[in-house]
Amino acid sequence: MQKLSILVVEDDALARKVMAVQLKEHAVDFAENAASGGKMIEAGGYALCFLDLQLGDGEEASGMDLIPLAAARGIYSVVMSGHDAEAVVERAYELGCDDFYSKGNEASNVDSVIARYLNKKEGAKSDVFAERFVTEDHETRAAVKEALKYAPSELPVLILGPSGTGKTNLARVLHDHSGRAGAFVAINCSAYTEDLLEAELFGYKKGAFTGANDGHKGKLLAADRGTLFLDEIGSMSMKMQTKLLKAIEERSFHPLGSDKAETSRFRVISATLEDVQTLIKAGKMRFDFFQRIHGLTVELKALARRKGDVLPLIAALGRGGKRLSFSPEAKQRLLAHDWPGNVREVKRFVELLAAGEAGRVGPEAVDRLLRTVRAEHGTAGAFVGEEQYRYALENGLAAAADRFSDEIIRRSLDDNGGKKTTVLSDLGISTRILYAAIARMRGEPNES
Repeated sequence: MQKLSILVVEDDALARKVMAVQLKEHAVDFAENAASGGKMIEAGGYALCFLDLQLGDGEEASGMDLIPLAAARGIYSVVMSGHDAEAVVERAYELGCDDFYSKGNEASNVDSVIARYLNKKEGAKSDVFAERFVTEDHETRAAVKEALKYAPSELPVLILGPSGTGKTNLARVLHDHSGRAGAFVAINCSAYTEDLLEAELFGYKKGAFTGANDGHKGKLLAADRGTLFLDEIGSMSMKMQTKLLKAIEERSFHPLGSDKAETSRFRVISATLEDVQTLIKAGKMRFDFFQRIHGLTVELKALARRKGDVLPLIAALGRGGKRLSFSPEAKQRLLAHDWPGNVREVKRFVELLAAGEAGRVGPEAVDRLLRTVRAEHGTAGAFVGEEQYRYALENGLAAAADRFSDEIIRRSLDDNGGKKTTVLSDLGISTRILYAAIARMRGEPNES
């Protein structure tokens, strides 16, 4: 965490000791009364100042007089008081204080204040949408801005969207704007079996199971005072959801093979490309687990639904490398492409461009490189994405094949104005396959 210069104006000796412990990572000065506090504020040099409202046995709320002094010098002022009547809070903000909390839970309050200060400072000096999460789409910007408001809080965030839309990137942005002292710790839940996922999350002691020759610190502990990012949360088993729910609620857990509980103040951000309500209805996600991880939900649209981001993304991803120029025809090709791999596909396209193309890029080069990207991904990429693969796992290959063929036939019908003879010719299918697909689209029983 960034080391800050902080002033604490507090007349109670015990309260000063508590604040000294909470702010031990920073450079802290203390003032015991309003007079000395005022002189130190006027001397300047502080990023933040914590002000007790009632200083000494004199006038009530005498710390109020220090708020305008701090505001005039651009110091982020924080009122800490046992008096939190609405009129007092309102007056403090009118005088220019930046934050206000009631005394009694300094362990949480002080960290939250520091996080809000850092978030405000970071937001003032950088443009997230130009540097970290490139988008010009109005809805996407609004969703990300809303999420950034809660970056310094403990509120869990659930990020939804197709594969490759930038869910992990957004999670990192939220962590970086949180001001949290701990690390960003990510785990892809779909990459592990249930037992391995439990070991990775909770950790284990030496000898906990066959092959555990050494102890292992789990992700929960590694994310202490930081962010735990659970990617592909929809693939987690019900049993693991139950165990993780308890750890999230209690901030306490037992590593495998240990009788000693570990504690960790991690903040949870989750992501999935699946429809969460469908998972809940199918009995594949606990409702109480969903309630715990979705304090705020952010949905990222597929790139096909925000084509205005394609050219800005290409420019941003190529920044710092060879400058490229696209002909008008090349730009038309880029905007016409559906980008099924989303931002991940754009990134690979830019890498190929930078590696081998001339400075001026024409439509032929765009077509050739897009074919290369599709060929590289093969059946695991643009042709069959994660969403289609999971549908097949859940519903069977036959149902997935029917859904795939139905989508192709529906699109061909749309493109050809509903002319069935043209669809039969273009796709090289029989009338039986065509009419079976149409029946499924209409919800009619297939009598074949």
